[in-house]
Amino acid sequence: MKEEVLIVKIGGNIIDDAHKLDAFLDDFAGIEGPKILVHGGGKVATAIGAQLGLEPQYVDGRRITDKETLSLVTMVYGGLVNKNMVAALQSRNCNAIGLTGADGNMVRASKRPVKEVDYGYVGDVGSDGVNSALLSMMLDSGLVPVIAPLTHNGSGDMLNTNADTMSREIACALATTMQVKLIYCFEQKGLLRDMHDEHSIIPRVDSALFDELKKDGVVSGGMIPKLENALQAARQQVSMVVIGHAAELTGLIAGKAGTRLTNTN
Repeated sequence: MKEEVLIVKIGGNIIDDAHKLDAFLDDFAGIEGPKILVHGGGKVATAIGAQLGLEPQYVDGRRITDKETLSLVTMVYGGLVNKNMVAALQSRNCNAIGLTGADGNMVRASKRPVKEVDYGYVGDVGSDGVNSALLSMMLDSGLVPVIAPLTHNGSGDMLNTNADTMSREIACALATTMQVKLIYCFEQKGLLRDMHDEHSIIPRVDSALFDELKKDGVVSGGMIPKLENALQAARQQVSMVVIGHAAELTGLIAGKAGTRLTNTN
């Protein structure tokens, strides 16, 4: 039987709220067994960037990463946010180790090609971009990797990479040898049919239902790429993929909360 590993991704909405982050880290630290935490950046980079006179640029909710912004996010995501989270986990007797994709050649990516939009120094992870052997070695040693949303291109350049995508790629790489549960934590209890009713959770979503929900406008904006990442993971041997509220982490892991993404409904 394959060894189990839990991969949890948390977004900026949790990182930006000290109370929510403390509660989440309490729950995460208490989970037994091999686990990995992947985190987004939150608003810290934007706030520090404003102090430095850097105005953020976005297209369809995605940050444009020029040279100055790359320096900023490398400093904030890979340094301030990541190391504070690692220190918080250590205080909870969780032996965490903070990493970017450059550390140990863990996640290599290529700079996104310029098409309609030039996203700048944004990295897309290839099919063989994840060093799963390194991650497995860390997990076997009892370490808990805490991974910032930064990759590298192998030629000395850091790249800003979407944390949802990074979580998916890590999950899919480990799924070839391990039984992987992938949990996307965000500010909703799951995928809601009615945004104004937090109890209107859609319990299971496959590709066909996802297409219907997009057509009907139930799924839009930033939820589209999040669900696309989750569905792709479900199609690539990841045994369980769930999205839901960070405050319900234990329920999400147990399959008793959130929305499960599947190949078939």
